[in-house]
Amino acid sequence: MNLLLDTAILGKLVHPKRRQNQLVSRWMERLLEQFANNVQVFLPEIADYELRRKLLHLLARKQTSFSSIHRLDELAALLDYLPLSTSVMHRAAQLWADSRMAGSPTSADVALDGDAILAAQALEVGGTIVTTNRKHLQQFVPCQDWTEIESEMANW
Repeated sequence: MNLLLDTAILGKLVHPKRRQNQLVSRWMERLLEQFANNVQVFLPEIADYELRRKLLHLLARKQTSFSSIHRLDELAALLDYLPLSTSVMHRAAQLWADSRMAGSPTSADVALDGDAILAAQALEVGGTIVTTNRKHLQQFVPCQDWTEIESEMANW
């Protein structure tokens, strides 16, 4: 199973000591330790970008510490980093256009639309996006909450 982390999940993993993020962090540790043969976990470059820009902004405003960025770098080294490519960006552009034609855009017309790019990355590797909000992504690719994947792990 190929799993791609969306920005919200990645943000929780970057702040593992926060009470509300501890369960997600423990789930990821268990996934990587016990199920490495069953799953490949990707850190998509678009999710790295979205989180990193926010962390850098917060750092400049002194609302976070450099340790958050350091943890993001550690995750990029630990997980399978999935870089952007020309084929992904071409596919994302098609998804963006298709969603508008279907009347279900995932962002404003002037926005870059990270969801379309993330979906294109998932399609590239035949993956499922781990997210807390399926609303925009599920029109393109399979999506699951981390708790659903955790429940399935018992059957692996």
